[in-house]
Amino acid sequence: MLHGDMHRKLGRVEWVTLAVLIACYAVWALAIFVLAPLNLALAIVVCGVAIAQHSSLQHEIIHGHPTPYQGLNEALIFPALILFIPYQRFRDTHLAHHKDANLTDPYDDPESNYLDAGAWDRLCIFRRALFRLNNTLLGRIIVGPFIAQYLFVVSDIRAIRAGDRAVLRAWMWHVPAVAVVLAVVVVAPMPVWGYILAAYFGVAVLKIRTFLEHQAHEKSRGRTVVIEDRGPLALLFLNNNYHVVHHMHPTVPWYQLPALFRARKQRYLSCNDGYYYASYWQVISKHLWRAKDPVVHPLWRREG
Repeated sequence: MLHGDMHRKLGRVEWVTLAVLIACYAVWALAIFVLAPLNLALAIVVCGVAIAQHSSLQHEIIHGHPTPYQGLNEALIFPALILFIPYQRFRDTHLAHHKDANLTDPYDDPESNYLDAGAWDRLCIFRRALFRLNNTLLGRIIVGPFIAQYLFVVSDIRAIRAGDRAVLRAWMWHVPAVAVVLAVVVVAPMPVWGYILAAYFGVAVLKIRTFLEHQAHEKSRGRTVVIEDRGPLALLFLNNNYHVVHHMHPTVPWYQLPALFRARKQRYLSCNDGYYYASYWQVISKHLWRAKDPVVHPLWRREG
């Protein structure tokens, strides 16, 4: 009986995702050990891409992939390649984000990029300019990682001071996860400052994915995008560009999302009120210099 149960669980292992995870660590090691002494700039870029891929894999693990054992899943991505964000905080905030009724809410959606009108009115001219820049794709790539990290850390410090032990525990677990990575980097040819740049670059690449995943819309079902892209960025983001499909079926593995979308394309586009882009190239060409929407949430009003 025990043998049969183990056999069934092995049959549920998503070997494709495990293969991507192994490849991700291999590319990361290649960048910091092999490419760094040959061409540091190239090594930083390749390392950053691996870091972005690792974050995409963390996202899969948050949703219960690739094995039936969540403890094992989380152990597989324990090293904090991205340096800046504790996995447990990513997990908790992302699961809170999946409450679709709160999508884009400046307060209750942890992944919202909108501000409420009152917060905007209190900003100085410099900060307003920075947030406006952050609402273009180029700005989101260049300054977006810094803005997001600053706001994230400030919010977590407040939570810890208020006695939130879950947030404190997440940061405490983050220390050894970062230490493991830095211990490897220190003995590698890549300098630590180069690795920090790679981590920033990795987060910047991820900003391409998150830039317009959600929009302000009266109905929650109309807030989530589909970008019908099957190119390198889609692979790097593990098909999270089919974002409305993911939100409707969060436990479906990444490699099944495109087929699921194609089988019911009109249904999904009807559900999200046609919030659609044909490719990431269309996103880049349309929004590299031009803001997708205002910084202030155009529909949201806080009661009281």
